[in-house]
Amino acid sequence: MTVPAPVAGLLLAAGAGRRFGMPKALVRHRGRLFVEHAAAVLHEGGCVPVVVVLGAAADSVCASASLPGSSLVDNPEWTTGMGSSLRAGLSALASSDVRAVVVLPVDTPGVTASAVRRLADLAAPDALARATYFGRPGHPVLLGRDRWPDVVAAAVGDAGARPYLSSHPPLEVPCEDVASGDDVDRPSDLPELSDPGEKVTGNPDE
Repeated sequence: MTVPAPVAGLLLAAGAGRRFGMPKALVRHRGRLFVEHAAAVLHEGGCVPVVVVLGAAADSVCASASLPGSSLVDNPEWTTGMGSSLRAGLSALASSDVRAVVVLPVDTPGVTASAVRRLADLAAPDALARATYFGRPGHPVLLGRDRWPDVVAAAVGDAGARPYLSSHPPLEVPCEDVASGDDVDRPSDLPELSDPGEKVTGNPDE
């Protein structure tokens, strides 16, 4: 019996977090860093391999974070926006045998392994799907391998896969029963972060 090609996980964790005040990869929440939590969610969701794209404060992330089993990719163009991180991650996976990739930004701590698995179960070379939460589009996003060249061509600035998805409507996969799709832009988006000790000191971009 033929074993299907694996589904990769791609974690976008290169941003400086201007509105948050520090790189969000280094935010500590519920005992671990955002980047650690998000990478673990991809692993637990069945993604192989898991690629983590770093940029702002990459040295601090490498020194502080425990990311076993993940491949780290440096994005020297991270200041240009999320599009460059998506391109860097897909480029790193180009020589692999995966049939699709589940893409997750680092600032969505409410996404769970169950949501990742729900997307990964739909993997196919031409797949295109995204999680929704009460009808609102969110993350993760599933990109079949055959779509990567066009996704890369459209991934400019800080839009990531959004331009491609706007012209190629994806399958919508409701995930509100297993996850929360809220992203974290500011400390106030995480009310639990009332104790200054809960936030790791990174390299603020201000």
